[in-house]
Amino acid sequence: MATKQQPELSPEAAELMRRIRERYLGSRDCNGLHIYGKLVDPVRQPAIELVDAGLVQVVTGADYMNIHIRPWPSRRTTENQIEDMRELSPSDYGVCLYPTPAGMKGVRLPARLNGRPYGRAMARGKGTLELAYFQFDVLEQYRNDSRFRFGFGDSGASMGLTDEAFEDKDVFERDHVGLSHIGFAYDLSGYDPTDAESPIFRRVAVFYCDLITLTPEHQRRWETYQVDEENLEPHPLWWMAQMGHWPDGVGPIEKLFMELKNLNDLAMLSFGEPLFRSTDRPADMGWLLRPDQREWDDFMLQLDKVLSDNLRSDFFKAAGVPAVEENGERIGTLNRFQRFMQGAGVAEERARRVLGPLRDVRKARQAPAHSIRPNMTDRTFIHRQIELLDDINSALGAIRYWLSTHPKCASWKDEDKDLKVYML
Repeated sequence: MATKQQPELSPEAAELMRRIRERYLGSRDCNGLHIYGKLVDPVRQPAIELVDAGLVQVVTGADYMNIHIRPWPSRRTTENQIEDMRELSPSDYGVCLYPTPAGMKGVRLPARLNGRPYGRAMARGKGTLELAYFQFDVLEQYRNDSRFRFGFGDSGASMGLTDEAFEDKDVFERDHVGLSHIGFAYDLSGYDPTDAESPIFRRVAVFYCDLITLTPEHQRRWETYQVDEENLEPHPLWWMAQMGHWPDGVGPIEKLFMELKNLNDLAMLSFGEPLFRSTDRPADMGWLLRPDQREWDDFMLQLDKVLSDNLRSDFFKAAGVPAVEENGERIGTLNRFQRFMQGAGVAEERARRVLGPLRDVRKARQAPAHSIRPNMTDRTFIHRQIELLDDINSALGAIRYWLSTHPKCASWKDEDKDLKVYML
C-alpha cells in the first residue's frame, strides 16, 4: 500500500509551518502560534493553504475560551476555519494556529521527551483536554503509599507527594509527582442493574496536559495501565466540574456523609448531643480499586468505623437509653440504637429492618477477624458495593425522616432533599 505523500507547499506556507512547529514544540504546554496585529495579513494565505492541506488547525473563541490552549481536535469544519482566517482583522485579538497529527508526522521530537509517552503524544498533536483512560487499579500505588496524600471522591480523585516526603532526601526525584484532576469514567454498555454478573467497567480518566507533568518513570507506569476509550464516558459530575459548571448532585458515599451530618444536626436539636463522633469522610474512602476479597473486607471495616463505631454513647445516655443490662452485661451500640427507636414508639420489626444494613456491615466486618481466607477476585463486589451504599443511605434517610418529627426539630429543613444522587 503506497504511503500518502505530504502535500506540496508554497515557500510561504512551508515557512509558516516551520514557525508553528517551532512554537508548538518549544513551549512547555504545546501552545499554538498566536496570529494577531501585523502578523495577520502576511500569514493569511499561507495559513489557509495549511488548513486546507489538513496540516494546521485554527483555534478561536468558538473552540475554547482560551485560544492559547487547544483542548481537543477542532470540532469545526475546515471551511469554518478557513473562513476564520479570511475574516481575521489585525485589530482582533487574533487566533492560534496548531499543527494537526498529520502536520507533526515525521517531525523529529526534542530529546527532552524521550521516555515520556504522554509528552510525545501531545507533541504529536493530542489536545490539552483530550482524555486518556486507565484501569482503576492504577491508583492503588498512590492510595497505599504513605508518602502520598491521596484524596478519594465519588467521581474522581487526587494524589500528590506529601510535604514531608517532598523534603525527604531518601525519596527519589522520580516520585515527585501529583495529579489534581483525576476523573472516573464508565463503560456501562453491558450493565444491567438487576444482574450482579453484568459488567461495570470503572476506569480512570486523566487529561493529557496533566499526564505530561508526570516524571518519565511514572508516565511509563501509567502507560502500562492504559485501556481503549471505546464506550467510555467520563463521570458527569467530574466532567461538569472540569468544564466550569456547577455539579447537579453527589455520589453515594458523599451522600452518606451528608446524612450523618443531618442526623447530628437533628440529634443536637432534640437531645443536645451529636449522634456521631465525626461526619468527615476519610480521604481514602471510596470505590473498590480491585474487585477482590481483600478490597471488600477493607471497605467494610472502614464503613463500619464511620457507622456503628462512630455512634456516641453520650447521645444514647442523653436519650435515656441504658448502656448495660440489668445483669450487668453491656448492650451493643446498634442494640442501643434499636432500643432508642423502640422507646420513642417505633415498632420492633420496623426498627430492626431500618438498622438491618448497618448490622450487615458490622457482621461483614467481623468475618475476616475470625477466619483465614484467601484473597480472590469476584466482580460481583462492584455491584454489591453500589447496592450496599444504596441500602445504607435509604436506612439513614429513614432515620433522618423519623428523627425530624421530634417536636424540637420542627424548624429543621432538609436542604438536600432535591439533590440528585449518582449511584455509579
